[in-house]
Amino acid sequence: MPSSLAVFNPLLPEFHSNPYPFYRALREEDPVHESPLGVWVCTRYDDAVMILRDPRFGREGMAKLMEARLGLTQDMSRARDMLFQDPPDHTRLRALVSRAFTPRVVEGLRPHIQEIVDGLLDRVESARAMDVIEDLAYPLPVRVICEMLGVPASDQDVFKGWSTDIARSLDAGILPADSDVIPRGRQARMDLADYFRSLIATRRKDPRSDLLTGLIAAEEEGNKLSEAELVSTCMLLLIAGHETTVNLIGNGLLALLQHPDEFRAFHDDAALIQTGIEELLRFDGPVQRTGRMTTAEVEIGGKRIPKNSVVVSVIGAANRDPKQFADPDRLDVTRKENRHIAFGFGIHFCLGAPLARLEGQIALGTLVRRFPKLSLVSNVPEWRESSTLRGLTSLPVTF
Repeated sequence: MPSSLAVFNPLLPEFHSNPYPFYRALREEDPVHESPLGVWVCTRYDDAVMILRDPRFGREGMAKLMEARLGLTQDMSRARDMLFQDPPDHTRLRALVSRAFTPRVVEGLRPHIQEIVDGLLDRVESARAMDVIEDLAYPLPVRVICEMLGVPASDQDVFKGWSTDIARSLDAGILPADSDVIPRGRQARMDLADYFRSLIATRRKDPRSDLLTGLIAAEEEGNKLSEAELVSTCMLLLIAGHETTVNLIGNGLLALLQHPDEFRAFHDDAALIQTGIEELLRFDGPVQRTGRMTTAEVEIGGKRIPKNSVVVSVIGAANRDPKQFADPDRLDVTRKENRHIAFGFGIHFCLGAPLARLEGQIALGTLVRRFPKLSLVSNVPEWRESSTLRGLTSLPVTF
């Protein structure tokens, strides 16, 4: 008989605030779990990786399900971003933007990202207090991705509400049908699409040396990108380009402050910045799960999963699987063997992973170095109302 923790229900307050005990129970007692929510939930590392790389688990079926759940119009449904596409369309769309996020190109952004971080911390230094989310974790990646895309600086604050509503609506598949999250998510997508249509029209008349201008050129070639795909790609880059990093910085600093020995190690040895960021991504990652739909009957762990079933690869659980990670519930910024899947796996591996890593390294490394006496104002974290994306609404600290 499974324990009371061996359930998958992210709507439970105790699951939302700390899902890891539930993940552990599921992994040990029911690793291929048929949830009453109507999805199959896989919590072991090997299963999670297999789901992410096996073409029998597709994204287009998930796209149709989300579109129906959110009540998107047919016009919007045709404009799927690459995250919800399978090959060959996924391959074509990813190739168009991948050159902007190569490790070499991203590394060239290091001095500018450092300058932004220094400026943000200069603003709060005299106050000896800050909200890490509001003052650093959010403005840094939003500014960087907006500059890369070519979004005017004056418009950057406009996106916060839209981004929050879209991120929350990623949970639409498990929310009650009458939840206000669903219409808010739909409206946010429509508003953001309208914004980019207007900006694209402006940029056609006034080309710049930015990613948006490059995507417009690809769209004008006709055989590479449709106008609907151009809009959806811009939306994806803007949202995905900052959501992961906001949560990486917030969750990462919280974990360090809750583990003073690891904080000191991270502070004392600059060589640990890279391994430390990888450990923070593993320990309490920004993305907790991702869904696929089976394109054929599949067997996992001795259980037969029918065709057209939703299968959830629980990244947060896989990253604490003791068969893959020694002492997985312990934060260890010196951890060497760390093949976490915080950025996914396979063809949908996060395109912006090099950028998120660099932003996390610079933001947390600089913050800890400049303010070594950081301390939490509250021991009760304020988590966002999202369970697919795990992040904080606020993280007040003093120094």
